[in-house]
Amino acid sequence: MHKYVFSLWVLLFSVATVYAQTVNQAASKRPNIIFIMSDDHTSQSWGIYGGILKDYVKTSNIQQLAKEGTVLNNAFCTNSICVPSRATLMTGQYSHRNGVYTLGDALHPDSANIAKEFQQNGYQTALIGKWHLKKRPTGFDHFMVMPDQGVYFDPVFKTADNWKDDGIVAGKKYPGYNTDVVTDYSIDWLKSKHQEKPFFLMLHYKATHEPFEYPDRLKDLYNDIEIPEPVSLLDFGKGIGGRSFNGQHLEQLEKRWENFQKNPTKWWTTYPGMPFSIEGLDSIAARKKIYQKMVKDYLRCAAAIDENIGRLMQYLKTAGLSENTIIVYTSDQGYFLGEHGFFDKRMMYEESARMPFVIRYPKEIKANQRINNLVLNIDMPALLLDYAGITQPNYVQGKSFREALKGNTIADWRKSIYYRYWEHHPDRPAHFGIRTHQYKLIFIYGQPLGMKEASANTNTPAWEFYDLQKDPMELHNSIKDKSYQKIIQALKLELLKQKRLAGDDDDKYPVMSEIFAKYWN
Repeated sequence: MHKYVFSLWVLLFSVATVYAQTVNQAASKRPNIIFIMSDDHTSQSWGIYGGILKDYVKTSNIQQLAKEGTVLNNAFCTNSICVPSRATLMTGQYSHRNGVYTLGDALHPDSANIAKEFQQNGYQTALIGKWHLKKRPTGFDHFMVMPDQGVYFDPVFKTADNWKDDGIVAGKKYPGYNTDVVTDYSIDWLKSKHQEKPFFLMLHYKATHEPFEYPDRLKDLYNDIEIPEPVSLLDFGKGIGGRSFNGQHLEQLEKRWENFQKNPTKWWTTYPGMPFSIEGLDSIAARKKIYQKMVKDYLRCAAAIDENIGRLMQYLKTAGLSENTIIVYTSDQGYFLGEHGFFDKRMMYEESARMPFVIRYPKEIKANQRINNLVLNIDMPALLLDYAGITQPNYVQGKSFREALKGNTIADWRKSIYYRYWEHHPDRPAHFGIRTHQYKLIFIYGQPLGMKEASANTNTPAWEFYDLQKDPMELHNSIKDKSYQKIIQALKLELLKQKRLAGDDDDKYPVMSEIFAKYWN
């Protein structure tokens, strides 16, 4: 009898051991995921999307990722501003769903997010770098994030050991250049992880956010070089193409440089390349000089990102992790680099709303491939969960585009995208719109609607329409062009449809009902 019981225990132990080994092997086959995201690193400066800067950018490692993976030609954010865009990437939800509309909002720790999904499904999770969502990150086994925007040199980072919500001084200072520090500690975490479990790492750079500071090793990059100018650099005011708003012009950035030079110790950040002056220059010469400084600072800052992506890729190769690790590199939104005379983002124009995106996964994704699907940032969490074999939760509004990355056609994929910017300011008014592969229709309603950080000064509502095939740089607002009226009316109907499908209901804002009644047609 004892021999029988003993034999049974041996058998059960053997079965359990085999089962555990099978589970561990299955887990080890699940891909690791590194989601690298920079801030404002716009597609014009990647060198893989063409444009006037393609021969000047220093992005050899990004270009290598593109050669070994797939580039999205048409990826867009749903709200082109840092905090809301990051909340969307964590939740897979539009701003009106996750409650993060503006820079003044926060993602609450009890909110559903994809890091929690990975964590609950056997992944090791970490977040290192820029967070910007104010409240304590949740769903991460380890996090090391900078307060608010952070600074470029000797940055402070907060961890679970010293966490306090943004607005309260907390954290520990780490010597070095921010982009280098984030990469250093990301690699350190990768070295310390458990070997038997897959990992999900969100590596978020502060760069290339203004003030575009760069490490000393890159200070001579672009010396004695004249960077080409965008064709619409000399648009002043509302420009000459029928634009309905002023926008944020380069001169406003120069004012920040002036104020910093007057009181450098009282300014929240520092600026590279000072002193700088446009004294004695006419408006055209002044704008050209401001542009040259801004774009060179920006590209130097971006070059440091590329260097660090190269360091990370080399580590993965050396550690034997390269083949089973999905690497995504993207930016939270785009950025104006002098187009329309602008800097910053926010608007639904191409330079601002477009998210550059490259993904590498040798086991499944084709090398040197481009796809034209209209992808939104609500889709990116769905994709990552799909690769991990995690059932997509109901709260995620996007859809996985994994089949498209395999080179297959997704029959029911969207033909248009919905966008809404909420943080109203007269120069950058609140608006929503729709974009198809060829056309873009924007309704500028210009109301604060009680949003944090929004201005109480309103705009007269207006429409803008662009044929992106004939006018890819959006230089002429064709809303009154008679030849497009049938197309515009069809787009207005499609806009209402996509707005409804997104669950974006303006019924709680009485002023919007009045605006729709007066300006929709």
